[in-house]
Amino acid sequence: MHIGIPKEIKNHEYRVGMVPASVRELIQNGHSVVVETNAGIGIGFTDEDYTVAGATIAATASDVFQAADMIVKVKEPQAVECAMLREGQILFTYLHLAPDLPQTQALIDSKAVCIAYETVTDRNGGLPLLAPMSEVAGRMSIQAGAQALEKSNGGCGMLLGGVPGVQPAKVVVIGGGMVGNNAAQMAVGLGAEVTILDRSIDTLRRLNIQFGNTAKVLYSTADALEQEVLAADLVIGGVLIPGAAAPKLVTKEHIAAMKPGAAIVDVAIDQGGCIETSHATTHQDPTFIIDDVVHYCVANMPGAVPRTSTFALNNATLPYIIDLANKGYKKALASNPDFLNGLNVIDGKITCESVAVAHGLEFVSPEIAIA
Repeated sequence: MHIGIPKEIKNHEYRVGMVPASVRELIQNGHSVVVETNAGIGIGFTDEDYTVAGATIAATASDVFQAADMIVKVKEPQAVECAMLREGQILFTYLHLAPDLPQTQALIDSKAVCIAYETVTDRNGGLPLLAPMSEVAGRMSIQAGAQALEKSNGGCGMLLGGVPGVQPAKVVVIGGGMVGNNAAQMAVGLGAEVTILDRSIDTLRRLNIQFGNTAKVLYSTADALEQEVLAADLVIGGVLIPGAAAPKLVTKEHIAAMKPGAAIVDVAIDQGGCIETSHATTHQDPTFIIDDVVHYCVANMPGAVPRTSTFALNNATLPYIIDLANKGYKKALASNPDFLNGLNVIDGKITCESVAVAHGLEFVSPEIAIA
């Protein structure tokens, strides 16, 4: 199979779909790889590094899309990239379609085979290709939140961990999954007062064992969430419903009643956000202020640490990429129901039910779609 790696073009996105070591693995499996020039430059890999691994270098993204049977990316295709997709071509990347009707329609129109990292599952119901970026984003959320609390950035001027004799910041983490767990680890490590809210009893038990008395773990009722958010200096939104738009748990009324100079980091923003007042921002202009509350809502947070993020992502995606290349998408997906869950769009049909529901479009089961 011919695999194509275009250069990412989203604002301040420096990650790359495959590192040279991953390319080498595909070459050894008998496949060919074409990489757009300077695709890996943001993480320190030159075109020569890719050619040494066995890839060929293309001058433009158009050349990559035209040559490849499968496109491997990191972020969702931008409009110009959607226009380059063709019928039957495999696209393997993060898609986050539920809050993005224009992209969804563009992928439907392309009739490409669109497989989303974020809806691939494992035998335990986990999300193995989303997990590494959730780990990165969760840890980064505390860094971003700490900066947002600085007075020069519109915050109340509070140091997250305080100092001896001075109260630390109160950090409230909504959602105890991969994002929330990693955010809480970082916040606890910095000395903040941390509360984690979740609705899964099993998750609450796990978090209680993990954090002991270093963090407060609460069942997330509407009352508990309101009390904790209104008392918080920093709120981390880490709620995820796989493939679906995030629920708006923190309302505009909550925001209006929060402390002046408090901060919010909405890590769920790539699925529409779990804060009602959120809208997606970029690394170039990451924050905005509503009702004296600083909002950080960058939709590709791990792009700020692209080298760490790319290697973590490649470690997770490479076995799936090799499986697609070796078997073709029909056999690879049909033989692995968890991998099949990653199929979102094929031949103009929506095969992820939560995406279909979000946009009021017809859903076709992935089993039927690939038959």
